[in-house]
Amino acid sequence: MEPGTYELGPENGTLSVRTKRTGAASKAGHDLLLHVTDWSGTVDVGADGTPTAVALDAKGASLRVQEGTGGMMELGDDDVASIHQSIDDDVLRKQDIAFRSTSVERGSDGAVHVQGDLTLVGKSHPVAFDLAAGDGSIRAHATIKQSDFGIKQFSILFGALKVADEVEVEIDATQSR
Repeated sequence: MEPGTYELGPENGTLSVRTKRTGAASKAGHDLLLHVTDWSGTVDVGADGTPTAVALDAKGASLRVQEGTGGMMELGDDDVASIHQSIDDDVLRKQDIAFRSTSVERGSDGAVHVQGDLTLVGKSHPVAFDLAAGDGSIRAHATIKQSDFGIKQFSILFGALKVADEVEVEIDATQSR
C-alpha cells in the first residue's frame, strides 16, 4: 500500500455482522447477515507500506438486516422491524461503537496483525484480528463475544431460541484516500 491515510465507510465498503442461533428451538430462528449503514474508519499506512494504525466508529442504531437464513419460515417485514428494534433497544441500546488499535504489526507470515480496544455499550475490551490489504482492497474479520461486553444473549421463547454469544464482524472495502 502507498503511505497515507485511507478512509473507509459505506460509500466504499461494507461493515457486516453475522449472527448464528442456538438453543433447543434454534431451528425456528434465523442466522442473520446485518450491515452497518452508518460507519467510518481509517487505516494509516507508514512509509514502508505497512499499516500503523486502525480506527473505526459506527452508529449502533444503524445495523440493518440484509438476509436471514434457516428458520422455519422466511423473515417478513414485521420480523425485520422487530429485529431492528431489539438490536437498537435491547442489545446495543442505541450506543455508538468504536475501535482503536493499540498495536499493528506485520507478522513473519506477511499478515498484518491488529490489536486494539473495541467499545460496545460503553464497555471496552481487547480484540485482535488480521488485516489484509492489497489489490485496491482492505479486508478484516474478527470474532466478537457479546458476553465480553456485558451484552446478554438476545433470546425468545423463554430462552429456547438465542443469538449465539459469538458474532462475526467483517470489513470489505476499497482503498480511498
